[in-house]
Amino acid sequence: MRSIAKIVFLVVIGFATGWFAVENRSPAEAQAKSNITEETGTCGKCALPDFVQLSERWRNSVVNIATENKAPKRRPGFRGNPHGGSPRGGPGGPEFSDPFERFFGPGGPGRSMPRRSLGSGFIFDKAGFILTNNHVIENADEIHIKLNSGEEYDAKLVGRDPKTDVAVLKIEADNELQAIPFGDSEALRVGEWVMAIGNPFGLDFSVTAGIVSAKGRFIGQGNYDDFIQTDAPINPGNSGGPLINMDGHVVGINTSIFSRSGGNIGIGFAIPIDLARDLIPQLKADGKVTRGWMGVMIQKVTPEIAESLGLEEAKGALVADVVDDGPAEKAGIQVGDVIMTFAGNEVESSNDLPTLVAREPIGDEVPVVVWRDGEEATLELKIAQMEEDDSVLSDDMADEFGLSAQNLTPEISESLGMDPETKGVIVSGVEPGTSAGDAGLRRGDVILEVNRQPIKDLDAFHAKLAERKKGKSLLLLVRRGDSTVFLALKPPAD
Repeated sequence: MRSIAKIVFLVVIGFATGWFAVENRSPAEAQAKSNITEETGTCGKCALPDFVQLSERWRNSVVNIATENKAPKRRPGFRGNPHGGSPRGGPGGPEFSDPFERFFGPGGPGRSMPRRSLGSGFIFDKAGFILTNNHVIENADEIHIKLNSGEEYDAKLVGRDPKTDVAVLKIEADNELQAIPFGDSEALRVGEWVMAIGNPFGLDFSVTAGIVSAKGRFIGQGNYDDFIQTDAPINPGNSGGPLINMDGHVVGINTSIFSRSGGNIGIGFAIPIDLARDLIPQLKADGKVTRGWMGVMIQKVTPEIAESLGLEEAKGALVADVVDDGPAEKAGIQVGDVIMTFAGNEVESSNDLPTLVAREPIGDEVPVVVWRDGEEATLELKIAQMEEDDSVLSDDMADEFGLSAQNLTPEISESLGMDPETKGVIVSGVEPGTSAGDAGLRRGDVILEVNRQPIKDLDAFHAKLAERKKGKSLLLLVRRGDSTVFLALKPPAD
């Protein structure tokens, strides 16, 4: 009897303390166990992953990229700390450092020696196709690829897309290459483990890990911002390398960092692989991307605007202007309409619309649902081709003054903490040692006036630069952070 009593006692204690929890796990626990795959030996959603297997698996698929430019032009670049003064803490200080600093650009301006740039990339097709960032190879005369095995190859530029910062390269390898498969970046969840592989500071094949911190980040890089934010440490040289999920699939291309010092502080951004995957067929076939266009200017729907228009939620894209004789005008879209769905896709915010429009085939007719006068209306819009725009200064103007600029959109204004109605242009690049660099202009500055005359857009800025008097400086009123400052832009040598 004592033995039986002892057994009963032990069974009761076992259930109470969880000895038999394996046989009584909850449905969620059972599902978590089933998520463990033989392929990775890890459970990305329920346990600390095994990064050893992932790094071993893809060590031969991540490449080191070096470029050469034998005849460098004086062009604005993003190397170092262009928005925050000198790397040694010169004028401007860290409070004005560039939050969207590119990892590496071409070497210093005006050099006669070849310029080299170290970045990363990864093989996505065993035929030798490599995916990287456009800014890693931009303006390069030669592109060199080094595999983890030590083999080196000259690469051919297949195609690039500056608007999304994506580029495709091709090498002719002696041996069969190992390609990393694409994952589903849309299915990524905040909090998931991810691993970044690249060549930070030229250190071949470095692996770091972290989680997905956020999705759909708009950081003012352009109309197609939709970045994955991660705290996986990434540094200069990681640019173009893969962000990998726990299934061993690429979910992003590491692209930029938020940093006051130029080093990692736990805030990095990656291009979603879904976006890059959609561009690859065009880049392979044509070397560039042709996008759809509808001909509207849009802005964010704030809670106040939503309430005034009778919308239950602050969703959609508010039409602020319609291009004359453009596709939108022909479809019947009006100023004040809120675009709710486009081609069957929900428009959650104004940031969603440019990407949805751009990926539609030219000439297709798509349904557009708008909110107008308190009710929905469905219109048919025919997609037109987006022409190359005048979004930055011409090469001649950039070469002359050493800066590039673009129109200040409401979205960029909001991201900088400014009134969305602010008019002007935002400086997107400054070359040290030029008129713009000597004047103290920094990437991210907003130019409001030229010679005490307000400028509303890039065309007005062009006009003011063109009408300058020989030998006379231009007085610029610049918004920087929460303050304004006057800067004198000296004319280049005439």
